[in-house]
Amino acid sequence: MKIVSIKENIEVEKRIAITPEIAKKYISQGIEIFLSENYGVHLGILDEEYIKMGVKISKDQNEILNTADIVIQLRLLLDEQKNILKENQTLIGVLDPYNNKEKIDSLIKKKVNVFSLELLPRITRAQSMDILSSQANLAGYKAVIEAFANFEKAVPMMMTAAGTIPAAKVLVVGAGVAGLQAIATAKRMGAIVFATDVRMASKEQVESLGGKFLVVEGSENLETAGGYAKEVSDEFKKKQEDLLQETLKKIDIVICTALIPGKKAPIIIKEEMIINMKPGSVIYDLAAVQGGNAAFTEADQIVNKGGIKIMGETNILNKLPVSASSLYAKNLFNFVSNLLDKENKKININLEDEIIKNTLIK
Repeated sequence: MKIVSIKENIEVEKRIAITPEIAKKYISQGIEIFLSENYGVHLGILDEEYIKMGVKISKDQNEILNTADIVIQLRLLLDEQKNILKENQTLIGVLDPYNNKEKIDSLIKKKVNVFSLELLPRITRAQSMDILSSQANLAGYKAVIEAFANFEKAVPMMMTAAGTIPAAKVLVVGAGVAGLQAIATAKRMGAIVFATDVRMASKEQVESLGGKFLVVEGSENLETAGGYAKEVSDEFKKKQEDLLQETLKKIDIVICTALIPGKKAPIIIKEEMIINMKPGSVIYDLAAVQGGNAAFTEADQIVNKGGIKIMGETNILNKLPVSASSLYAKNLFNFVSNLLDKENKKININLEDEIIKNTLIK
């Protein structure tokens, strides 16, 4: 069994799918690991570290892909790389099937097994493979750090002989994994934290982290069976807007995290809400990659509207690539372990397994 991974385009994606620690785990199971030259050098991981673990390094990416049983990546391969794959090979990654449908369909026609880990079911057995949660956790933390770095006031309350500096007020929009980590991080740094979410189930979690949950009437039934937020009605949106309009006048920093898988992010912070915020306030929009939750969000730009900064990045995890790679590689290892028939050293696509059935793109 040969598992391979080639270097991503580091201008777009700095994370890697196999760390030296995880390579050692694969090899201990009798699996061969092949990586492209300088695979992790941008993260300070030299090829020698991999070689010590028993990894084989090659300069020829095409040969690596051509001879692989399983290819594991972050993003979908480039077209010229993708075209090398052939029948019965397996590709695993975060492949964005909603936006890459045609490219993935071309692989399926060639009878390549394609697994996209965004599609993992929200079940207990899949938690150790849940790349959305592991990566969102880091993204929520980093969004707060980035927002605070651009907020030109102290965050915690400070009492001095010259007077008192009040604590910054933070609003987190969306209390999923990223939102809860944002709440915890902002609270640890001394901010007063508020949060809102369409799922009432989030209230207890927000309050357990020391945040104040803003309740929108009618929130009770807006959660899917899989634990994600549903799209909301126009009536609900109006109630949410009225609550936010008043709340945002008192808020210093907003962290937006509301995403609906496979769809454009809902615009929650409207133009008039932003205009009525205090000058010097900061909005960090984690939904920028899907259009953003704030009206003026532009991916990879800091937009200044009347003294309010609106920030968002297409891949905030490029600012935490070492930590993000460590978690992603572990998630992948757990997924691959579930996929393999260890006795016969081959892939077992068991469609009675909910994890395999949900993630295999047909």
